[in-house]
Amino acid sequence: MPPLTRSTEQRNPRTVDIDLWPSTEVVAALLAEDASAIQAARGAAPRLAEAVDRALDRLAKGGRVHYFGAGASGRLAVLDATEVTPTFGAAPGLFTAHFPGGAEALVDPSIDHEDAYGLAYDDASVLTADDVAVGVTASGTTQYVAGALDRARSAGALSVLLTCEGGSPLAADVTVVAATGPEAVTGSTRLKAGTATKVLLNAFSTALMVRSGRTYSNLMVNVVTTNEKLNARAVTIVAMATGLDDAGAAAALSEASGEVPVAVLRALSARPARECREALRDGGSVRAALATLGTADAR
Repeated sequence: MPPLTRSTEQRNPRTVDIDLWPSTEVVAALLAEDASAIQAARGAAPRLAEAVDRALDRLAKGGRVHYFGAGASGRLAVLDATEVTPTFGAAPGLFTAHFPGGAEALVDPSIDHEDAYGLAYDDASVLTADDVAVGVTASGTTQYVAGALDRARSAGALSVLLTCEGGSPLAADVTVVAATGPEAVTGSTRLKAGTATKVLLNAFSTALMVRSGRTYSNLMVNVVTTNEKLNARAVTIVAMATGLDDAGAAAALSEASGEVPVAVLRALSARPARECREALRDGGSVRAALATLGTADAR
């Protein structure tokens, strides 16, 4: 596919004179284009929800999510996968991002394996029929992503394509398109295409974790506390979930050995920590554990 047939590579008529504008106008134009990217992502919501539902079925069977992407798209996928464990307390490896060339290429853009179809085919050899392969490519043509999705289908894994181009030649079980159109600066799809990609990844991983029971109401109860900011956040979450003041929430956390879900359950059910942990293990979420303990939902 010739590069200039892709809408993300077309010249934007709204910013032809951007190099002549004062900074206030340049910034305003860039942000206006980003706002349109959010709208494009919203238009892709039904297909993204389908991807979440189908991925949820795979995770219920013990599957994992694998992201495959190169360039700016791949780096955004790495960011999203990295944040899932501390945000939702997911097991390491539940989300894995594959970037062509590995860690060295991730920080050195001169190492470019975007066209390495065979490398992706090898990287995707870890996929099983229970897994989910998410290919992330703004252009919809990245050969590294093509190789990964082809290997995913041959393994029986669910394949999902996140792209900013309609009519992508890449095949997937679910294709999610946020049609962002021409960039403010032609040739830089890290701009609003990157914004739309980040939004789609955020929504996909967050919705999947919410549906998996890793929140209680809209509270991040499985947060992993690794610094003072997150320690304070844990106290706030326990307080919001239970109605305790900050001192009471801190005490509940201490009694629960710092485990936020256990602290919430103990405060709401008045049951020992051991029973709360067992209920969490059996139910898989705070809401299910409350039902197991015979405690009313205290949203």
